[in-house]
Amino acid sequence: MKALHAVHVGKTLALSLSFGLLATAPSHAATAPTGEWNFVASLNDKPIGEHRFNVTGSGDERRVVGEANFDVRFIGISAYRYQHKVVEKWRGNCLTDLVSKTDDDGKIMRVRTQTEGEGSSGGEGLMVFADNATGLSVAGCVMSFAYWNPALQTQTRLLNAQTGKLEKVQITRVGSGEIDVRGQSTVATRWRITGATNPIDVWYSATGDWLGLDSTVDGGRKLSYRLK
Repeated sequence: MKALHAVHVGKTLALSLSFGLLATAPSHAATAPTGEWNFVASLNDKPIGEHRFNVTGSGDERRVVGEANFDVRFIGISAYRYQHKVVEKWRGNCLTDLVSKTDDDGKIMRVRTQTEGEGSSGGEGLMVFADNATGLSVAGCVMSFAYWNPALQTQTRLLNAQTGKLEKVQITRVGSGEIDVRGQSTVATRWRITGATNPIDVWYSATGDWLGLDSTVDGGRKLSYRLK
């Protein structure tokens, strides 16, 4: 199996695409939520670890800490390990700062950003540095793969916190269904992110709360997140 992005998993879910479009999120759309999301990550319905998100702040300021820790075992032996931590700062629906470190089964990747333009308000653009490479200039307001924020659903480009790449995406509502949330069958709306090798399905409640995620990784195996 390949690694996982913050959010997603591994190189497969890292969505390593080419640069995206310049359409952006409105910087002051509906207020982004705060809270804590703790997910069990499973591969073919077998738990492999956890991915936690903590979103704090007031007004239009947000601070996000995401941490993933996976250990895929075969006959009791660790076959693959993945650790990822990202700290993000937001103003409205615009990312203003990001620092991440990923250990993809021994391969270390780091990403950091700095705000471009005068002042420090969101929407002015970012310089993105991945593994000390020359910075990528990202114009205007941009979001990362912030599944916790329903404003994600309107995006055509997203910044990958694991690779530092700007990804071109298409995000569409593809219907409703029932998923298991904390042991209960729950009606949820499914939004699909395409543009990568494998689509990512993100599940939300009727009130817009993030409930889960499904995708396919190497070998046709199903990766799932479900709230603890």
